[in-house]
Amino acid sequence: MSVAHDVEEEHEVHVHQEPKEFIWKYIFSTDHKVIGKQYFLLAIVAVVIGLGLSLAFRYHLATYTPQGMFLNPDHYLQAVTMHGTILVFMVLTTAPLGGFGNYFLPIQIGAVDMAFPRLNMLSFWLTLLSFLVLIAAFVVPGGPPVSGWTGYPPLSAINSATPGMGLGQTLWVGSIAIFCLASLVGAINFIVTTLDLRARGMSLMRMPLSTWAWFITAIIALLSFAVLFAGGLLLILDRELGTSFYIPAGVVFGAKELNHKGGSPLLYQHLFWFFGHPEVYIAILPGMGIVSHILANFARKPIFGYNAMVYAIAAIGVIGFFVWGHHMFQSGMSPYVAVAFSILTMTIGVPSAIKTFNWLGTLWKGNIEFTSAMLFALGFVSLFVSGGISGIFLGQNAVDIYFHDTYFVVAHFHLIMGVAAMFSIAAGTYYWFPKMFGRYMNEPLGKLHFWLTFVSVYSVFIPMHIMGLWGHPRRYAGFEYAFLNDPMIPSMHNMITAAAFVAVLAQLLFIFNYFWSMYKGAVAPENPWNGTSLEWITASPPAFDNFGGKEPVVNHGAYEYSVPGAEKDYIMQTDPPEAAPHAAAH
Repeated sequence: MSVAHDVEEEHEVHVHQEPKEFIWKYIFSTDHKVIGKQYFLLAIVAVVIGLGLSLAFRYHLATYTPQGMFLNPDHYLQAVTMHGTILVFMVLTTAPLGGFGNYFLPIQIGAVDMAFPRLNMLSFWLTLLSFLVLIAAFVVPGGPPVSGWTGYPPLSAINSATPGMGLGQTLWVGSIAIFCLASLVGAINFIVTTLDLRARGMSLMRMPLSTWAWFITAIIALLSFAVLFAGGLLLILDRELGTSFYIPAGVVFGAKELNHKGGSPLLYQHLFWFFGHPEVYIAILPGMGIVSHILANFARKPIFGYNAMVYAIAAIGVIGFFVWGHHMFQSGMSPYVAVAFSILTMTIGVPSAIKTFNWLGTLWKGNIEFTSAMLFALGFVSLFVSGGISGIFLGQNAVDIYFHDTYFVVAHFHLIMGVAAMFSIAAGTYYWFPKMFGRYMNEPLGKLHFWLTFVSVYSVFIPMHIMGLWGHPRRYAGFEYAFLNDPMIPSMHNMITAAAFVAVLAQLLFIFNYFWSMYKGAVAPENPWNGTSLEWITASPPAFDNFGGKEPVVNHGAYEYSVPGAEKDYIMQTDPPEAAPHAAAH
């Protein structure tokens, strides 16, 4: 049986009828496009809460004096913990993969839906349940946890009535466990869809880089979230059943010595960071794919070194599982092991550098159009490079001894993972919004959003790098020493807080533009950006089965721009072979 016949049979098996009732069409939908929008709306709600918490503790730090404070130390740590947890899991993991990936991966490979539509629906509802369980920590006695978004034991493993260590911490662990299940189900769906449901002619090396990024990210999620799930289960057992996986013997809590046989908090750190460092790439790899897709479109050039970009994405996915130990240089590990992790950390910079140089090669002498999507894509490249440079220092075990638990780490982490990923989400939103809703987002508001955000985030995190060089510790609710020895610290906090408020207000402008443009935006054609990949041959928004009952046949690569000898500026993937006489074959 031919490969093409296999693909056609797979497509026939997964065709399902469009539901008519509102609840099945928009609430409990199995349509990957509706589920993608549900993920994205969940991420918008989560980002509002997460950024609101950041403003609360930033205001606390800006107005702090030894005589008074906006938040007490428990509330400060609770805000920091929930801010990090919500943004890492419910925004940076959910929006790029669950939102954009769910919506566009099937379309970009020519499929009518995900391989397992009902599992796709289950994945979203488990994610929503995880979010609701996490938010419930705000309203239970004792409030949210104080253990930080990493949830290190023994603090997170001790169950007590102390604020931040009771039911709120248990809800936090349960939420993460549910999120892991949702991610595992979703990852399997992404992998099977990519491997089995590609249209005729859509070879792996003809897929858009965005599809490659979602595919590799799903593989990373499948391998890493399983480990975090196991680590979370052990933490629940320690908290609720008195086991001793993480709690060492002889721990004294209050005036009472806990009766534990002796566990290892470092076991949790190994399990968490074996997930935690690949999680950085779960957040950033989809952004790399989205940005690559956008840069080629608005530079009107083929991606420079497409094959190298694919291999770099795959290499990042593999090497990312071998560098978790650089988060634990302070744990007392052998210096020889620390050197090994340091070398591996430097190694992962090679594929990242390849991608950066290839982005620059794509832009070189391109006919660049500075749309809002393109501006955010360029901003992503800038932030990725800036954050990556500071990562070189933290990857050296001798240097990390000084920088660990300072604002230098906070600044690096936010630039490379948080803000860069958010820029890719914004870029993808401005780029694909016309396809999703049939209307443009407002471009002047989009450009204002970019410049306010770009300037303000650098105004937040460059000073944080400087404060880290000074040794200013992170996660401290107070800093009395600064009022005695270093008056610059309060001034820096004031400046950072002012810039943070500008950055958050800019995101409210984006959210307004998003919802306003759904109904008032200018009507967009099917291919507003003259793109080449399969999403641009569909209606705007796409039909229920994506392609109106016709399976596309792919004849070209994903980035045939400015092809010599072609009649127009771009060649669609479904154009006949003779449309690109001099195009490089893939």
